[in-house]
Amino acid sequence: MRDLEVPTYSMAERDRRWDLARGFMEREGLDALLVFGEHEDAGPAPFAYDTWFTNGRAGTTIVFPRDGEPVALFPMEMFTKDHLESTRRGDVIWIPPRSIRASRDSRAIGECLSELGLGRARIGVVGLEVHPPWHPEGIVPHRLWNNVLDEFPAVEFTPVGMALLRLIMPLGSEEIAVVRHSASIGDAMVRAMVETAAAGVSESVVYAAGMAAGYARGTIPAAMHFWSGPNPLASGLPQWGYRPQAPRVLQDGDIISAEVFSHFGARHTQHQATITIGEPHEDLRRAAEVARAAYDAGLQALRPGRTFGDVVDAMRKPLIAADGWEFGPCLHALNPMIAVSGFPADASRQMAGAEAYPPEADHRTLSGDIELRPGMSFALEPNYVFGRHLAYIGGTVVIGEDAPIELNPYTAQILRARGGSPAVSR
Repeated sequence: MRDLEVPTYSMAERDRRWDLARGFMEREGLDALLVFGEHEDAGPAPFAYDTWFTNGRAGTTIVFPRDGEPVALFPMEMFTKDHLESTRRGDVIWIPPRSIRASRDSRAIGECLSELGLGRARIGVVGLEVHPPWHPEGIVPHRLWNNVLDEFPAVEFTPVGMALLRLIMPLGSEEIAVVRHSASIGDAMVRAMVETAAAGVSESVVYAAGMAAGYARGTIPAAMHFWSGPNPLASGLPQWGYRPQAPRVLQDGDIISAEVFSHFGARHTQHQATITIGEPHEDLRRAAEVARAAYDAGLQALRPGRTFGDVVDAMRKPLIAADGWEFGPCLHALNPMIAVSGFPADASRQMAGAEAYPPEADHRTLSGDIELRPGMSFALEPNYVFGRHLAYIGGTVVIGEDAPIELNPYTAQILRARGGSPAVSR
């Protein structure tokens, strides 16, 4: 693994991004951008657009004047210590010490805006708008924002998050190399799980094998979603991750349904793994055939010039035509995740016991009008259920100049566990 070539970002990539941001401000009539970033331990789908400007730790706030360099407001002194040590080691550092501030509270934001002469400016804000899936009202703290508004009554603050994030969806060549590397790590994580899983093995051992494969390849992946059992119909962290209870021990006839998140260089890939312990149930095979048909339809539709909504419609045709039901979204954008396919919420009412829970509204497709362009990345994750048997397959795809670049065909199928003796593996 030490011999693998690890892609990095250059100062040319920094300049490409900063030029995009300056061009955006010019077109939108903005004097500056104010970008809020989420804490670095946020897990999958973090709101971390500060890192797009800094190539640094997530959890900062960025002030980027149109006619200057971005300023990074750090949350605590440890960020400064890490920045200094990275500089000493010769890492490629995008933000120099002169452009760093030691706090990111409302007082620090106010001081920075005043210092940069932005007291009567028009400022675009990233962090105020709805952002799926975790932030239905944005991420900016209420008291902080009220303090900023009170201090700067002459500033016109305008939400620009969705417009800016659409702009950065087409990845540059260096970013695509990083996404490819992330995808290779995600495949290695799933392969480690396949090689470990067997009847008699604790699911926590399988989970650990997958996460360890990510760590060993030089990244810190977000905690994967993982359920096991003869017919699990769920998606999320394993129950022993948040509730005091023992992990399940896998049995013959079980499946593992996992959503593996690889995260390398602030770029994300996703890998939907359905792993069978023994022979798969016939309903699972049938569900996988429907899911695969949707996957192939998605591959055919992911072409420049089409819209995200076009691809969703193409993928849902085989799902609608079959006589089972769709478990969750079949497609969403990555890097950033601002477009998500819809699915009918009432389908899950077929689950025994669902009548005890409040009904949900249908989940509409978000950002269906986005035009596909080369360099955009997507999680292609079709899923389907017959009875209680869920097939969830797929991986990451990048839009190419003519055809999609399929990075993870390995997980676009049902996988068969290959773990060894339970006495050894437990």
